[in-house]
Amino acid sequence: MIRVVLADDQSLVRAGFRALLDAQPDIGVAGEAADGEEALRLIRELRPDVVLMDIRMPALDGLAATRRVTGDPDLAGVKVVMLTTFELDEYVFEAIRSGASGFLVKDTEPGELLRAVRAVVDGDALLSPSVTRRLIAEFAARSKEPAAAEALSELTEREREVMALVGLGLTNDEIARRLVVSPLTAKTHVSRTMVKLGARDRAQLVVLAYESGLVRPGWLG
Repeated sequence: MIRVVLADDQSLVRAGFRALLDAQPDIGVAGEAADGEEALRLIRELRPDVVLMDIRMPALDGLAATRRVTGDPDLAGVKVVMLTTFELDEYVFEAIRSGASGFLVKDTEPGELLRAVRAVVDGDALLSPSVTRRLIAEFAARSKEPAAAEALSELTEREREVMALVGLGLTNDEIARRLVVSPLTAKTHVSRTMVKLGARDRAQLVVLAYESGLVRPGWLG
């Protein structure tokens, strides 16, 4: 059973999400919070698999709450998915850098929400290729000089190649076709790269690809 905590200051939004999630045989809502402080208390108490976290909340906003969750080693298994009214919310980019596993718009299709919750638990990419590429474009627009790339020294040449392709927004299937390997092999390379770099998920791997200079702004096709 995938255990979910809902954090949103709008009770109707929480009710709608709860009705959808609780109707699934493999998903259940473990708790609800109306502000960031309450969300943190529930997350520490319940240790859910996934938190659907609204960006704008009273007491403590979702961005600050996410930083506390992703910065706590005891909560390493908790995946945070940000909720936003607009797909290109100005806070979404910073949320990904803070460790969120991705984001969803609140009016997303029910089936997409369910796929997202299951995907993030499985460790797969939550963001669709189109959304990932927009995120990358936003990062490119804000990018400064690349940080030192010492961390990449642990990667093999193939892992660097795979990381660069992830940084360009390619899915595992697209990476497999580009490198002429199986999708499972591509996924394995991505997973090993994430482990070596301490990336919580694919979204953070994208950011690291830019911050290390492995991928540069302007490389988007």
